[in-house]
Amino acid sequence: MVDADRRMISPSFVEEALDCLRRQGKETAPLLASLGLPPVVDRPISAETYGALWLAIAAAVDDEFFGMGGRPMRRGSFTLLCHCVLHAETLEQALRRALRFLDVVLEDPSGELVIGDGLAEIVLRDKGETRSAFAYRTYWILLHGITCWLVGRRIPIRRVDFRCAEPPQGADYRLFFGAPVQFSQPVSRLAFDRAVLKLPIVRTEQALKQFLRGAPANILVRYRYDAGVAASVRKRLRQTSPSGWSGFAELAAQMRMSPSTLRHRLQGEGQSYAGIKDEIRRDLAMEMLLHGDSGVGEIAAQLGYSEPSAFHRAFRKWTSKSPSAFRRETVAAAGE
Repeated sequence: MVDADRRMISPSFVEEALDCLRRQGKETAPLLASLGLPPVVDRPISAETYGALWLAIAAAVDDEFFGMGGRPMRRGSFTLLCHCVLHAETLEQALRRALRFLDVVLEDPSGELVIGDGLAEIVLRDKGETRSAFAYRTYWILLHGITCWLVGRRIPIRRVDFRCAEPPQGADYRLFFGAPVQFSQPVSRLAFDRAVLKLPIVRTEQALKQFLRGAPANILVRYRYDAGVAASVRKRLRQTSPSGWSGFAELAAQMRMSPSTLRHRLQGEGQSYAGIKDEIRRDLAMEMLLHGDSGVGEIAAQLGYSEPSAFHRAFRKWTSKSPSAFRRETVAAAGE
């Protein structure tokens, strides 16, 4: 259920994308009809359909950033961005190139890579008024999507701050990022573990051609890991209830390696056993809250927490909301 939900895009994001046409006095119904969509989209649509909508709007206004930058991001800019970063040696080098490219193309907002204690942050600064949450989200989709693809694995997001006030569809943003989301902050930022900056770029020109054929739909969903030790650990954990997960030493023995070797190989992929468990618990928690009727205490037990209070603390770390508030707000938003 979680994987299916990751591939569905909220109707609120469809409306915000269509605002690009409305600001230019263009009709939205003909474009929606060309994609087989009704005049008013009131149900989630697939990432593939949303990707087609993105391309159609970009073609209509010659802007791949929905008219929200200081200058238009002309059609073909994303393809050029990909070629610009493809031959970087590390993720850090690729990110710095991508940020410079986007600064030249968009001019505003301006992105900066800030490396601190344990975290790396993409900080966005506006030259003028605060932009919409949708504008910042679109910037991060482009940047995060291509960087995950470059290193062949998802880069877990640790924190998302928006400079703007929380929009009515704030619950959609929390569900989309699956990380702590805060609004009305001093700057807009997306944070992740700094260790991943050292990851090597593993893609080729041929792989890029295939990637671009699936864009932008393939950057709208959580990136699927291609391979690696982290993928093997994740697969093993998903086959068992969290309450029955092995200890690290036992897991290493099952994978026929020493604990130190497993730890080193996970670190080499920018991952950790604790982080992988945290991510799976987060996904399962969201699925249970949105699609089940179990109480919070029961969900905590199923996820392997000894006390509901521990689950509450973890969930607030993930979403900045309590489990009950997340369930209430997200279900209410879906019913609107």
